[in-house]
Amino acid sequence: MLVYTHSDCQLKDNGFNHPERKERLVTIIDSIKRIKDTKINFKEAPIADIETISLVHPTKHIQKIFSNIPKNGLIGVEKEPYADTMLCPNSKNAILRSCGAGLAAVDDLMKNNERVFCAIRPPGHHAETVKAMGFCFVNNAAVAARYLQQKYEVNKVAIIDFDVHHGNGTQEIFYNDETVAYGSSHEFPLFPGTGSEQETGAGNIFNAPLKSGIKGKQFLDIFENKILSPIDKFKPEVIIISAGFDAHFRDPLANINLESEDFYQITKKIVELANVQSNGRIISFLEGGYDLQALSESIKQHLLALKN
Repeated sequence: MLVYTHSDCQLKDNGFNHPERKERLVTIIDSIKRIKDTKINFKEAPIADIETISLVHPTKHIQKIFSNIPKNGLIGVEKEPYADTMLCPNSKNAILRSCGAGLAAVDDLMKNNERVFCAIRPPGHHAETVKAMGFCFVNNAAVAARYLQQKYEVNKVAIIDFDVHHGNGTQEIFYNDETVAYGSSHEFPLFPGTGSEQETGAGNIFNAPLKSGIKGKQFLDIFENKILSPIDKFKPEVIIISAGFDAHFRDPLANINLESEDFYQITKKIVELANVQSNGRIISFLEGGYDLQALSESIKQHLLALKN
């Protein structure tokens, strides 16, 4: 099993008391290194090239983001008072390495049949084609999906997103694309406000909005019926996971009450589907999750299930 990460991802600064902070990644990497009886190799994430990113995001859009990076301090990409997607002087390499982790993961998966977890930040699933938002600039999972299709001629990719917030960016990018299925379980209503069951795209979008307060068993039942069952019928050749751990009961930004061990069961169900439909091929990306103890515990459960 491989883990892609890079110290550049820890240099991304969002300012005082921001939930998406470097300690998230420090905690996760430390937790992974303490997993026993499992061989996990760490590799440095390369810098993604703009040409590959442009499979999803127009070059002009990415260049505009980079041109706004400040020499000092922080700049928000949204209009005030809602600016919480911040650019800092070290943003460029963090963004490019987060995306590059996914591209390198695709190569390792397709050439060596090795499952990969991308321990990266900034996250990606809120980034739309021409809109950065929700702490996200480049949609890492979406670029990896397009790269799979372009370089390896993979026809059908599924992106499964169990972050507690709906991945509006991933949905928008693939909304009318029958070659990519997107399934998301998320608290609803909650930021960003999208993700109703009526949003179905070209029959390739599967949303499972969740009421606040639900716990593990109910979550798993909904996840299997609303997400895994239709993706099983889709028969993906590769599965990409947008792995957010903010549906944990400890998380400060949401109200779903999963325990750390529930992420083992969620991941195990995805692995079982991948073993049947996708030759076991999975790449997982870190998305949200803002409580450090929950992240430390949940990431172990996620990786232990991924290795099987």
